[in-house]
Amino acid sequence: MKKLYIPFLLLFVFVLSACGNNEAADANQTTESEKETITYQSETGPVEVPKDPKRIIALSNGPNVLALGGNVVGIDEWTNMNPLFEEKLEGVEVVSDENLEKIIELEPDLIIVGSWMKNIDKLGDIAPTVVYTWGKLDYLTQQVEIGKLLNKEKEAKDWVDDFTVRAKASGEEIRAKIGEDATVSVIENGNKEFYVFGNNYARGSEIIYQAMELKMPEKVEEMALESGIYTFSAEVLPEFAGDYIVLSKNPDSDSSFLDTDTWKNIPAVKNGQVIEINSKASTYSDPITLEYLLEIFEESFLKN
Repeated sequence: MKKLYIPFLLLFVFVLSACGNNEAADANQTTESEKETITYQSETGPVEVPKDPKRIIALSNGPNVLALGGNVVGIDEWTNMNPLFEEKLEGVEVVSDENLEKIIELEPDLIIVGSWMKNIDKLGDIAPTVVYTWGKLDYLTQQVEIGKLLNKEKEAKDWVDDFTVRAKASGEEIRAKIGEDATVSVIENGNKEFYVFGNNYARGSEIIYQAMELKMPEKVEEMALESGIYTFSAEVLPEFAGDYIVLSKNPDSDSSFLDTDTWKNIPAVKNGQVIEINSKASTYSDPITLEYLLEIFEESFLKN
């Protein structure tokens, strides 16, 4: 029995050792895989970022990250309040550039910030931090940049190409129906003032003017095209109204203007050519928001 037992015992020890070595090798391989990085060429210079980030804090450009399936563990308060992202942000912590302790607790492996934010250097000590300046890139290029950052450039480019084709086709169909010279205004209500938007200030303005190539009223072009946004009072509402109005309605602001003669006598209002959108769901220009608004515009302009 002893002669049989000893070799068997040695064989058992050898198998255990081999298994342990394999498990250790797998663990090391996983660890090394998690540590893989790529060099992202940011606007502030090259940054070594995870090839496959697992814990992203997006203080800026959160919607762009969500559109690419990025695993977000921390988000800014404005994105968190947007009804379009409610489901995707369930359980995600709301943080700010000033809440460094909370950010440390979340153990991020990638942080995305806006150039106007505070503590950027300190955030860079916590995890690789990438800075974007709002408006520096157009809305489609911005999505491609986020794709590069998350090592998902192909997915980002594929969406951009597809969206561009679909939106252009919709624009051609809409212009054929409403007329090549028909104008569209994008207006939002505040409590005591109104805002009219150029072609790059969200609220669907990029889709309306850039992608669909619909026409902007001369007054809007004069006052808002270069700056992106122009503030005015209720008395001059008719001056900024196009043949069609996209009304970005803020549910938290005063809407009593809807009952005034000034509003009711605008031709677009009289003709039922007002397309209402929720301003809280329209303040970004990411793929999720753009797809949501494209569907609304297609249905509204092409109804009947």
